[in-house]
Amino acid sequence: MAFPHLQQPSSVLADSINKPFAQRCQDLVKVIEDFPAKELHSIFPLLVESIFGSLDGVLVGWNLRCLQGRVNPVEYGIVMEFLDPGGPMMKLVYKLQAEDYKFDFPVSYLPGPVKASIQERILPDSPLYHNKVQFPPSGGLGLHLALNPFEYYIFFFALSLITQKPLPVSLRVRTSDCAYFTLVDRYLSWFLPTEGSVPPPLSSSPGGTSPSPAPRTPAMPFASYGLHHTSLLKRHISHQTSVNADPTSQEIWRSETLLQVFVEMWLHHYSLEMYQKMQSPHAKESFTPSEEHVLVVRLLLKHLHAFANSLKPEQVSPSAHSHATSPLEEFKRVAVPRFVQQKLYLFLQHCFGHWPLDASFRAVLEMWLSYLQPWRYASEKQAQSNDSQSRCVLEKWAPFVQENLLVYTKLFVGFLNRALRTDLVSPKNALMVFRVAKVFAQPNLAEMIQKGEQLFLEPELVIPHRQHRLFTTPTVTGSFLSPWPPAVTDASFKVKSHVYSLEGQDCKYTPMFGPEVRTLVLRLAQLITQAKQTARSISDQCVETPSGQSFLSWLGFSPTDPNSSYSGNDLDEMGQDSIRKTDEYLEKALEYLRQIFRLSEAQLAQLTLALGTTQDENGKKQLPDCIVGEDGLILTALGRYQFADQMVALCSRDDFLGSFCRYHLIEPTLANRHLLSPVGRRQAASQARGPRLSLRFLGSYRTLLSFFLAFVMGSLLSIRPLPCALLLVLGYLLYAMAMTLLTERGKLHQP
Repeated sequence: MAFPHLQQPSSVLADSINKPFAQRCQDLVKVIEDFPAKELHSIFPLLVESIFGSLDGVLVGWNLRCLQGRVNPVEYGIVMEFLDPGGPMMKLVYKLQAEDYKFDFPVSYLPGPVKASIQERILPDSPLYHNKVQFPPSGGLGLHLALNPFEYYIFFFALSLITQKPLPVSLRVRTSDCAYFTLVDRYLSWFLPTEGSVPPPLSSSPGGTSPSPAPRTPAMPFASYGLHHTSLLKRHISHQTSVNADPTSQEIWRSETLLQVFVEMWLHHYSLEMYQKMQSPHAKESFTPSEEHVLVVRLLLKHLHAFANSLKPEQVSPSAHSHATSPLEEFKRVAVPRFVQQKLYLFLQHCFGHWPLDASFRAVLEMWLSYLQPWRYASEKQAQSNDSQSRCVLEKWAPFVQENLLVYTKLFVGFLNRALRTDLVSPKNALMVFRVAKVFAQPNLAEMIQKGEQLFLEPELVIPHRQHRLFTTPTVTGSFLSPWPPAVTDASFKVKSHVYSLEGQDCKYTPMFGPEVRTLVLRLAQLITQAKQTARSISDQCVETPSGQSFLSWLGFSPTDPNSSYSGNDLDEMGQDSIRKTDEYLEKALEYLRQIFRLSEAQLAQLTLALGTTQDENGKKQLPDCIVGEDGLILTALGRYQFADQMVALCSRDDFLGSFCRYHLIEPTLANRHLLSPVGRRQAASQARGPRLSLRFLGSYRTLLSFFLAFVMGSLLSIRPLPCALLLVLGYLLYAMAMTLLTERGKLHQP
């Protein structure tokens, strides 16, 4: 009885706390192998918490998010072996699973929308929670879920990504190298296999039989997994579905559970109702995902695409569903649209609207782009060549594009609005614009998106008595309406169902290829052109720095302008290579945008020409604020006064130059005007008297006639046009100087 493996499991667990990590895991392996489930079930919650940390984030557990193989290879290897889907910890899960033990999980630690729904006694739409909600007894500690061992383990594993405190900035951890990220990948590959079937539960004793897995709860026929799903009918928790031990479902109940837990814990933090109220200033979202969280979600999406694309060709179509189809193959068909689509859209919408305007948005961007391109993870990808035809998006992906239309169009508009507010001179920001433009410029993709918009915007052509049934949500055991006879109507119905399920039937859809978005794209093209020229001017300034500048800097007199717009830009730190990268990214992005939106070469050339004629006081090319119309650049009200600060500074000088500028740039005071109309006096009084440059007099007939007569007189006196023009300018300068002196002298004698 003195040997560690013969002690009670709780004693071994307590004694192992102070032992080295390797010895601790060896003791746990012996306990799992030697003791029956009856004695192991009491330590299971403590063991899970000691590994993944407490739900309140106080205990960090084994800190899997910071454990890296390159830094701690020994501990990393032990952890990966112990927590592997075929390792000792999962053997313990299956040993307890065979005895039908249940473990309490507090509802208070579930994602916000789920917790709120359960607390309001409304059953959440996900079948993951059905038949699990337990009411507290009198004097109890609150609502909780009754989970089987596998569910309990996966709940803790998934939530440890969120409940634990964010990694400190000083700790440089590469997420893809950490133990947690690797375990997510292994669990996905094991329970959502792209080849073969899910391995059966492992026996916990040598030579023993595998424990019989519990059925998924509640048993729900796959026919009820509609292609689109908004929310199930609100049902009271007291009406939870009873467990139906469907033999065919036992094969994949772990696969379903794993996917649903990952989606619920990682994505279901924003409800549809809250999203639709997001424009309200009083709407607040308490959950903010981290960059690490986003990277893990991207891993999930990439694997789900590979999982769904491993479906056999003859079983891709919903009409191919038959009793001969295996549950795993059927699950592949419905996994993304049934479980992921809506929650991912809301998650992405929140990230696009609330993520800081910095380079960390790249993680969100790549997650979005990964979901947009399921063809990248198709099984036939390996056989494709590198020619242009293979890079074309095949027509087989049109249903995916149409049934995810908002993820393409509305989020693209969201990205445009972000890009218009970022510094595109930064190589990291330029790269993000390039990445998005490159993805959307893939051959045939823009046409697919445009076709989806046409299907959504086409008028309703349905039988009158069926109109009231359009776009209704399925019940728990029901499905969407039967297929419509015309193929186009069916495709239109699917697109409309997708949009209305996410945005509501009263949504105002802004077409991606409509005039409003085209204006945004032209504005972005203008900023790209401006950023290219700014980067080049910075490059020229670095190359052509005068030798005296370094001498002044050596003496301690830095000539750098503290008000420079680009003093903190990462171009200054990374040098000429970054400038070349920025120019390359922006040049290609501009070309991709031209292809996607069919912009004319004349429009882009006009942008470049207009920008080339404008320089600011530092010699850097800068365009006043304007908008790009179909006929060219249009100066805005802001652009008309954007250089007003320089004119104010000149007119404020006390010397002759200030007087000269005041004479030309400031209008005469109202006292010197003869305004007979009361209306005219009120309008004039309301106008600002700031300095302004007006060239309207050049368009008057009187001025044009005076110039004409002057040149005629010059020709009669044998004076050529150019000398004549110089004489006119010189004469005007003398006249203006005289008037400036008289005006200033007159002001001195005014009372």
